[in-house]
Amino acid sequence: MPTANAMADPDVAAFLAAHPAARLVTVGPDGRPDSTLLPVIVDGNRVVGHLARANDHWARIAPGSPGLVVVGGADAYVSPGWYATKAEHGRVVPTWNYTEVQLRGAVTVHDDPDWVLDVVTRLTERHESGRELPWSVTDAPPKYVRGRLRAIVGIEVVVESVEGKAKLSQNRSDADREGAIAGMRAEGAGAALVVADEMERVLRG
Repeated sequence: MPTANAMADPDVAAFLAAHPAARLVTVGPDGRPDSTLLPVIVDGNRVVGHLARANDHWARIAPGSPGLVVVGGADAYVSPGWYATKAEHGRVVPTWNYTEVQLRGAVTVHDDPDWVLDVVTRLTERHESGRELPWSVTDAPPKYVRGRLRAIVGIEVVVESVEGKAKLSQNRSDADREGAIAGMRAEGAGAALVVADEMERVLRG
């Protein structure tokens, strides 16, 4: 990875705190890759979450097998027409900007209602805590909750390596970066505007 694109540890931590979902990627015994998007909590050197029991992804994970957790941020197309250097020499091409953190480690499936209840409770508290009237797992009847817990299994990844990459045109001149930011804001919406803000933050750094 280019040094300029490597995220510092504090930036990785902030990114993970701001992005509560991730894609779990593993390879089954037949060599077929599996990928599922799931809500997660990064807890020290662990990533925990849950999968639907009806999703056979969990059943294809051998105990302790390697897994990849991909936490993606906003991404957007970058037109070479936005670069100041296009008018100078024309030697420019399109690219794609994005921010992403990848965590790798051994995966364990927890088919244990108490373990899963703890994860579900923590996930719920994370997403409900800022609401005016937060919902709690204990708001539902205990028997109902126990029944719903049987429909999911827990996932734990013990993290062995973390790699954060922010590809935000750091290899371009300031004029090119300014042009790309302006172009995204003029044409973009949603993710493109987020990428433009991230590019400006890094540029002003």
